[in-house]
Amino acid sequence: MVKPVRTADPPGVGPVAPAYRQVAEELRAQVLSGALSPGERLPNENDLSARFGVGRSTVREALRVLSSQNMVVTSRGVSGGSFVAHPDVGQVSEYLETSLGLLSICDEVGFEELMEARELLEVPAARLAAIHCTNAQLQGLRTCVNEDAGAATDDSQFEVTVSFHQRMLVAAGNRLLAMMTGPIFGVLHRRYNQGGAPGGFWAEIADDHRRILEQVEARDADGAAAEMHRHLQHMGRVHRQFERTARYDG
Repeated sequence: MVKPVRTADPPGVGPVAPAYRQVAEELRAQVLSGALSPGERLPNENDLSARFGVGRSTVREALRVLSSQNMVVTSRGVSGGSFVAHPDVGQVSEYLETSLGLLSICDEVGFEELMEARELLEVPAARLAAIHCTNAQLQGLRTCVNEDAGAATDDSQFEVTVSFHQRMLVAAGNRLLAMMTGPIFGVLHRRYNQGGAPGGFWAEIADDHRRILEQVEARDADGAAAEMHRHLQHMGRVHRQFERTARYDG
């Protein structure tokens, strides 16, 4: 049963969220609890208005909020209406990257936190990759290591680096790891672009990747985790140097 929204503050109770946000929160809760399933049609605006005790404009605004979060899709026509969206890994990852980017710009999330998150996700991923990696995935990682030495520009080097790490995450066999780590790559690249990387930097990264891959190929889970940790510590030191240089140059 859908609860009507509260539009005024009872005595002793703090401020109430706008009505459209209350409606959006209630519908979101139903989706996340499974009461509303992906692909299921929501009641029409008149029915939702009656159930929540609000006007149709409030319902429309609530649906716009959910649509912006990729939780609801709306179509027109005889068979149209508002439907619970089917989950899409790419959309979730894109939403996370946008949100992390905004938090980073506002200094709500700092560089150290981003790198700590990478370690928490990627070190165990390297361990899992050494256990679960398929022959085809190993070949993909070898291709990245070979391309490390041939990339001509900082941007192309960065793309090869991201590809190596993404392939390692996929090889771990846990889709959530790749979905959660990809947005961090994007934020770090935009905020700490490696343009003008010091001489030898990319050769060192290529060596790091080669050592990680050797441990994965040997199916040495502890060794792969240790090499990934060492590599990310190295990356952290370089990023800090870029940040200091950018601050002084600015």
